[in-house]
Amino acid sequence: MAFTLAISPSRIPFRSNYWLWLFSVVFAVVWADSFIGTNDMNNWILENILSFLCIGILVFTYQRYQFSDTSYLLFCIYLCLHVYGSKFTYADNPFGYWLQEQLATSRNHYDRIVHFSFGFLLAYPMREMFLMWLKYPAGVAWILPIEITLSVSALYELVEWAVADIFFKAQGVAYLGTQGDVWDAQKDIFLAFSGAILATTIVSIIKRVGNIR
Repeated sequence: MAFTLAISPSRIPFRSNYWLWLFSVVFAVVWADSFIGTNDMNNWILENILSFLCIGILVFTYQRYQFSDTSYLLFCIYLCLHVYGSKFTYADNPFGYWLQEQLATSRNHYDRIVHFSFGFLLAYPMREMFLMWLKYPAGVAWILPIEITLSVSALYELVEWAVADIFFKAQGVAYLGTQGDVWDAQKDIFLAFSGAILATTIVSIIKRVGNIR
């Protein structure tokens, strides 16, 4: 069963693409589990607005542009991390508590993992979009994912502030999940930015070593 990369010359239609079927089923199971087992339905709804938007965009644009299997895998991993966080709220995530105990940290760092993953996992699909779909120059396609990650991360922190302090004050503490860290927003932005830089660096090294476009 073929597995396509960004540079693959062709794409497999959804009905014949078993990888896409697998990714869809995995996400559907994780999403359903997060819905059934959530301990805060209002927070779950707020957190999943972004999931709905992301999936809607991927479905709406599929006929015009189909990402590679690699990109869909990265989308799937990121969305699964996000909806798993929405199940318990990020600050009360069990895996984060397990890490906190194992690493003897002062807080639950699950939110940090997801913010880093935003840049690390989505930089490759963004580069593919700019390079293969929009036909941007290669140099621009390397830089834009990093810049967009930084911009979107900052915008997301503004949205979080608006949701928590203006529109849904009752959900403010659970939704923000700052855990008392006054620099939480800045650290989240930095982690996403660092993730995008690391991802593009790794891809660049792989391409140079493999002598591929």
